[in-house]
This record gives sequence, structure tokens and C-alpha cells, in this order.
Amino acid sequence: MPSLSVIVPLFNELESLPELLDRLYAAMREKELHDLFEKPFSFEVIMVDDGSTDGSPEMIGNLIQEKPELRLISFQRNFGKTAALSAGFMAASGEYVCTIDADLQDDPFAIRTMLKKLQEGYDLVSGWKQERRDPFSKIFPSKIFNLVTRLFTGITIHDFNCGLKVYRRNVSSRLELHGEMHRYIPVLADWMGFRIAEVPVPHSARKFGNSKFGSSRFFAGLFDFLSVLFITRYLRRPMHFFGMAGLVSFVSGFLISLYVTFDKVLLHKPIGNRPILFLGILLLILGVQLFSTGLLGELFITSMAKGTPFAIRETRNLGETQKKLLENR
Repeated sequence: MPSLSVIVPLFNELESLPELLDRLYAAMREKELHDLFEKPFSFEVIMVDDGSTDGSPEMIGNLIQEKPELRLISFQRNFGKTAALSAGFMAASGEYVCTIDADLQDDPFAIRTMLKKLQEGYDLVSGWKQERRDPFSKIFPSKIFNLVTRLFTGITIHDFNCGLKVYRRNVSSRLELHGEMHRYIPVLADWMGFRIAEVPVPHSARKFGNSKFGSSRFFAGLFDFLSVLFITRYLRRPMHFFGMAGLVSFVSGFLISLYVTFDKVLLHKPIGNRPILFLGILLLILGVQLFSTGLLGELFITSMAKGTPFAIRETRNLGETQKKLLENR
């Protein structure tokens, strides 16, 4: 088992790769990094090619001959960064796992500082691009994204989407990512009960090429944000979400209907063509439907769930059979 697995998701980063690997290998040779480990330090670099068309996988394949620590996972087509990270997490065998982007904007020498922070008792350490070297068109939406995520999740880190992160392996192996949820890894880890920290890291301007993320990422990020909020708050209790929404809708419809009935019975006002009557009926029906959806969700969760989800930090004095039962629950 290597001490550290470094995962590098990439898409058409041919020009950046030679310098990236030189800097990454130099960072891995630092004595200060080796001193953080009791056992002799070793590492692997897992390059996850996300369907590049510029010759990136071929270059990596050639470099493997002279760099035995290199690993290559190459996708048939472009599946996105989330899929690339998921593949990297599955393949990683290190005691610790690090993710870093291939565009040379993150500094590999910051990995040592982050590992040191991780060993203070944290499970995930995220980088914070405190002085970001990007155009305003990327910085401003990122600030809004981080602000909104902090407000709705209560997690007080500044940079959720920084590509430079360090994990304990039991964190990375438990992450189940889909869509574009790589942006919300700290949120998902916090939901599972892992301890999260953040450290400032250097950031550089992009040296080669252009960003691979277009404006469509804003809509994808919004929908994934809503998904993450639902998963982290209501995945195991859908009735709490749909039931509350249904209750609000039903009570509103009932009060409106009561008001219309009062007008008809006591004040003798015509109500047949009043829009408020149809609004009341609509809210009553919607309330019943939402409540029914929540109930069906609860029934589905109860029938399909293996049990209450949990993440174990450590076990002591358990037999191997007991440990395997916990791991394979």
C-alpha cells in the first residue's frame, strides 16, 4: 500500500503534463513530506484521462516506462470531472488520497501542508484559493456559489470547488458521486460525519489552453446543489420534506376554502367564478399529492434500505468476522 495516492483528472491538457509531472514528482521527493509518515514514504500518481483528443493518454502511456509510479485510466469519451474523480477514488490504494487538477494552477508543494493539517485529526482538508488568479468571469460566480453553499449547508469553508484536496482513504472510498457533485464533496463528507478543515493554498494563472467548463456548468451546478441539499437532509426521511410541503399546501387550501364558504353561506356572495375558489381546490389536491409522495418515499426507503447509514472512524478489540460484517453491511 503506497503512503499517498495522487489523482489527476485531465481533459486535453497535453501541454501542461510534462511540467505538472515534474513539479508533482519534485513535491513527492521533499524530505519534509516523508517525515510526516512513520513508514518509508511511497506514492502513486493516477492520471484519469476524461476522453482527451489531443494525445494526452498516449504521452502518459509513454512516460509510464520511466515513471513506474504512474497509473493511467483512460475513458472512451468525455464523461466529466465527477466521473474521473470517482474512477480515481476506486483505483486509489494509498493510505491517503490527494486530488489535484492538471492545469498547473494548483501547487503540488501545498500537499505537504495539507497532509500535516489532515494528521491533526481531520478526515478531509480542502484547499482555499485565497488569492485566485482567474478572470473576473470565473471569480465572481465562484464567490456567489461558495456564499450560497455556506448559507444553506452551514459548512464554513471558503472554497468548496478547489481541485486540491487531501483525504483519508476511508473518506474517498465512501463518496458516491454522480452528475457534477464533485463541487459538493465537502458537503457530502460532512453529512457522513467526517471532520473537514481548510488551508490557504497558492494559485497560479492558467498557463496553457482555456478552461474546459462553459456557462452550462451554472445550471448543472444549480440542479446538483438542490440534489445535494435533498440527499443530505431528506434522503432517509422523505416524509419530512414532502409531508411538510403537503401540510402547508393543504392548510392553505383549507383556509381559502373556508373563507369562500363563509362568503357563500353568511354573506350570500356568488363564488362559482371566483379564481380564489379554484386556488383553494388546487392547493388541497396538491397537499394530498405531496403527502402521498412522501408516504410512498418512506415505504420505498423502508423496503430497500439496508439500515441506517454510518461511517466508522475506528474499531477496537473486534474479531475479523465482526469487522467484515461492518465493512460489507
